[in-house]
Amino acid sequence: MIQETLKNLLPKFIDSLKVKGRSPSTVLAYRADLEQMLSFLHGKNIVTLEGIRQEHLEQFRDSLLAEKYTPKSVSRKLNAIKTFFRWLISENFTSFDPSQNVSHPKIESTPPKFLSPLEYRALRDVVRGDIRIAAIVEVILQTGMRISEIASLKLANVKAEEVKVEAYATQPERTIPLNSPAKEALDAYVKMRPKTESPYVFVSKNGKPLAVRNIRAAIDRYMQKADVPAYSVNDLRTTFIIENLKAGVDLVLLSQVSGHKRLSTTERYLELAEVKEPGKKQKLEEL
Repeated sequence: MIQETLKNLLPKFIDSLKVKGRSPSTVLAYRADLEQMLSFLHGKNIVTLEGIRQEHLEQFRDSLLAEKYTPKSVSRKLNAIKTFFRWLISENFTSFDPSQNVSHPKIESTPPKFLSPLEYRALRDVVRGDIRIAAIVEVILQTGMRISEIASLKLANVKAEEVKVEAYATQPERTIPLNSPAKEALDAYVKMRPKTESPYVFVSKNGKPLAVRNIRAAIDRYMQKADVPAYSVNDLRTTFIIENLKAGVDLVLLSQVSGHKRLSTTERYLELAEVKEPGKKQKLEEL
C-alpha cells in the first residue's frame, strides 16, 4: 500500500473527514492545503509516500513564507498536513510520519481588529451597488455571524425576526435576532437572487452556493475601495462584538449570539472595547 500515489490517497482522506462530520468549509480548506503540498512535491518528482522526507515538508513551509503567506496561514496548512499523516498511519498506509518534527512558524499574537463607525459606514457606501455583498456585510455587522456560517446559511433558516445557525462541527445550533437593517438587506438580495434550487441564501450567478473564498475575496476588494485595506471580513464580526459591548449589551447574551463556547472568550474583548464593566442590556445594538 505504501506505493499508492499521494494523488489517490488524498480523496480517501477527504472522504474520512466527511464521515467524521467535519464542516464543509473545513473539508474544503484541508483539500486545498493538501493539494498545494502535493503540487509542491510533484515539482520535486515525489508522488508516493516513500519519497517524502521531513526536509521536503520544511522546504514547502519555507516556500510558503517566502511567498508572503502569513505565519498563521502556514501553520494552518501544516496542521492539515500533520492530520493527513496521522490518518495515513492509522489506516496502515505508512508507519513513518515525516511531518512529526516539522516546526510551525512563530506566530506573533496581535489583538483583534475592528472598524470604527466611520470605517464601516464607508464600507457600506462602496458595497451599496452590489446587493449580494451589501447583504453579507450587513448581516455580519448586525449578527456577528462567521463567514463560514454566512456561506452555509439556508433560506429556510431566515425568519422575520431571527436567523438560525445550524449545528456544525463542534458548534451547537443557535438563533440570532435579526434587526431591521439586516432583514431589509436580506430581503433586497433575495428579490434579485438567481433562480435556483439551491437551499442556500447566497449563491453565484449560476445558482451554486457562494464559497467562503469568494466571499472573502469580494469583501477584500471592497475594503480596498473603501480605503480601509487593513481590515478583512473577520474584522466585521469583531466590530459587531465591540460595538455591542460598548452599548452595554449583556455579556452572556452576546456570548451566546456570537457562538462562543466559553464566556471567557467574550470577556477578552472587554479590554479591546475599553469597557470596564459589562452591561445588562438584553437587546443587541443596531450598527
